[in-house]
Amino acid sequence: MAKRARLCTQPAPKESKPNYGLRAFLGSLCGLLLWAIYELGKPEYDQCGRCIEDELSGLPLPQQYLQRMWRALHYYEKMLDEPLPTRLLPDILMPPYVQPRYTLVLELKDVLVHPDWTYQTGRRYKKRPGVDHFLRQCSKHFEIVIYTAEQGMTAFPILDALDPHGFIQYRLVRGATQLVDGQHIKNLNRLNRNLARVIVVDWDHTAIPMHPDNIFNIVRWLGNDDDVQLFDLAAFLQLIAEHQLDDVREVLHYYRQFDDPIEQFKENQRKLLEQKQEEPDNKKAFN
Repeated sequence: MAKRARLCTQPAPKESKPNYGLRAFLGSLCGLLLWAIYELGKPEYDQCGRCIEDELSGLPLPQQYLQRMWRALHYYEKMLDEPLPTRLLPDILMPPYVQPRYTLVLELKDVLVHPDWTYQTGRRYKKRPGVDHFLRQCSKHFEIVIYTAEQGMTAFPILDALDPHGFIQYRLVRGATQLVDGQHIKNLNRLNRNLARVIVVDWDHTAIPMHPDNIFNIVRWLGNDDDVQLFDLAAFLQLIAEHQLDDVREVLHYYRQFDDPIEQFKENQRKLLEQKQEEPDNKKAFN
């Protein structure tokens, strides 16, 4: 009886509680993996939201995403392993070839295009008003270079559609930037150009911390259709080219003090026009 009593008083084995922390970790890991497959494996889209077909488009959908992801990972691995070139642009052209006097370095995102997303079209890039006029006018006097922290897989299809006439001579993407304190910066020393004749157009002055006197800040474009900044910017750059300045940094340094350099340029032009109109009247008064 005593033995039976001892057996009856033994505690029942405890049921193991589910490990919610482990389940949450594994769920997050699976979610991260699925997100990486989607982001790195999805096809590119043009500025109209149309899917850009590639050599993988005919494969089954899961295979498309997996192979694109593998290709993207290989691209990043190669970019990290390869040393950065000391010269981003080739040497300037010598006579009898024509080399533009100035180099115009442009940011792509929110200067020439703006990313847009809707449920109907997904992610696409909207072209800024006046882009065609701006590139056509600037190509007459400037060597045009795109220098952006965007990935090449994103930037190149956009530029192919944006510049069908080839006004942009060189394209520099994220692999040509330097990573400093978590930010991709643009080092103009590696452009292989005379910085006295280099103008950088960007809305983010922190992107070029080593050469603040080479940047001309414009207002960041967020997709509004009534924007006319590129028309005014083309007029400003044409004026610099016509005066054949030996060092553009003197003018750019002056405009650095203003929040909106384009508006200040327009105001200066208005005052100059008023002075020219007053001069003939003063001469008539003396005569």
